[in-house]
Amino acid sequence: MSRLNERAEKNCLNCNTEVQGRYCQNCGQENIETKETVWHLISHFFKDITHFDGKFFSTLKYLFARPGFLSKEYMIGRRASYVNPIRMYVFTSAFFFLIFFSFMKVDNSAIITDLKLNGKTFTEVEALDSLAFDIYTENLNKDDGHDSLPMSRQEFKRYFDSTVMEGGIRFTNSDYKSRAEYDSVLASGKKKHNWFQRQLIYKEIELNEKYHNEGGKAIKDYANILLHSLPQMLFILLPLFAFILKLLYTRRKEYYYVNHSIFSIHFYIFSFITMLFIFALNKLNNELKWSVINYIEGLSVLGILFYLYKAMRKFYQQRRAKTIFKFFLLCLLLVFTISFLFLIFIFYSLYKL
Repeated sequence: MSRLNERAEKNCLNCNTEVQGRYCQNCGQENIETKETVWHLISHFFKDITHFDGKFFSTLKYLFARPGFLSKEYMIGRRASYVNPIRMYVFTSAFFFLIFFSFMKVDNSAIITDLKLNGKTFTEVEALDSLAFDIYTENLNKDDGHDSLPMSRQEFKRYFDSTVMEGGIRFTNSDYKSRAEYDSVLASGKKKHNWFQRQLIYKEIELNEKYHNEGGKAIKDYANILLHSLPQMLFILLPLFAFILKLLYTRRKEYYYVNHSIFSIHFYIFSFITMLFIFALNKLNNELKWSVINYIEGLSVLGILFYLYKAMRKFYQQRRAKTIFKFFLLCLLLVFTISFLFLIFIFYSLYKL
């Protein structure tokens, strides 16, 4: 039973049946005040996470067909007919990242695309015909003082990895080979660094020692840490998204922060499912190579933005011109917020490396 106060009115907000007691005898919804705290919203997670029923597909239908409708229904108290937004968010986000990380795998072939050896990238060398490839690899062997013999493509891949990717990695400061050497320089008074500078150089020394002659492994590890930080970044972005909406609609006193949070959650759910569709299209395009699929992917991305506008129009019920203005302002503020968060996670990933 919820700790929220029971409503003085005796009509059920979900089905409008006259309620006798705290719960509606027709649909089972609790007859409580619609204003709730964020903590009350989060507490549903523990009770609802493991319980799905036939309402899922009905909720999904309204989510896609009527942007902003579910958020409005939740706000005015009609909730029992739909899946709890917290529960649906957890389910869709978990499924999304399961698929996302199966698509997005960091390997050396992705990292070395732009690195060059004797003026050519790995991709450019791979595209050479057999004769040009043999001449190129013969010259590589000759430059290294080896016999002028061509390499197989597999041998060239190993050679490229060892020469370019494993050629040692330095992190901006190569003056100190060990922490002890740097500490001795500080103790002698030759260098004076503040606390932040010292921590940065300590990290540089640590990384140089850890990844000595293993530049490819360092880049791969860093890219993997940054990639797997994405769920955390999106989770942190969610309350910030709701806060921006609160600022944009600060004069609408009937919209509490929790209402903006529910709107943000529904938008996240729609975005996750749409991105899964885009991933599927991308996988299909890798097999079929149809240019039309690229257009569908682009339209799907634009569809996410259009959905956000339509949801804002429906949920906040303001005029078209005002909604368009706030939509573009929201997008601009989100770009700054995401950029700032991404910058933080770049340094956070480097710290964890």
